[in-house]
Amino acid sequence: MLTCRTGSSLVVDWLCDHSREHNAAVAWLYLDLGAGKEQSATSMLGSLLMQMVSGMERIPQQILQPFHRRMKAIDRRGLQLGDIVNILQIITYAQPTFICVDAVDECGGVQRAELLDSLKEILERSPRARIFLTGRPHIQAEVEKRLAQRVVSVPISPTNGDITKYLSTRLGEDETPDAMDKSLEEDILKKIPNNTSEMCVGQWCLVSRPRSHANGTI
Repeated sequence: MLTCRTGSSLVVDWLCDHSREHNAAVAWLYLDLGAGKEQSATSMLGSLLMQMVSGMERIPQQILQPFHRRMKAIDRRGLQLGDIVNILQIITYAQPTFICVDAVDECGGVQRAELLDSLKEILERSPRARIFLTGRPHIQAEVEKRLAQRVVSVPISPTNGDITKYLSTRLGEDETPDAMDKSLEEDILKKIPNNTSEMCVGQWCLVSRPRSHANGTI
């Protein structure tokens, strides 16, 4: 099903395509209300960390040391939230970094608060880090407050023309064109854009704003 998540995917794709020009790291999360407890702040930030580390040619000792300490501990638990935030601060301080989180409103209230507070810590330490968030309006004030107003808010919603163009392209790539007649195709191009536009009204995105004194702004 086509949703507003397509727009976030386009942002991630564009960043990935252009990240090499700036030697930048790109990491992203697509949140899902059905994921429940799997979407803890630790697991979400751990996923971001894994993406960033996997793209490194060589992992610095500053990043390896917390792993080694945890492995030597009696309980041998994995990295905790504080460990992950500290490592992400090291990585994002060392190079331009884009962190994208789609549908942040689909994260539970407690988990969302921990995630946003952790992202704020990263922004405070890393002047070259940028965060792109999308979600519904009812949590916009919470996000802006927890990120200490260092954000730019942009309302977004797809037009019928955009959705129709996307659907036409995907239908043209169908490997079984004989399975659909002209009437069904016209029905799809008529009904889905209208339903999707109504569903996505009121979406917004938030982009972290650089500090005025920061060096090396992306």
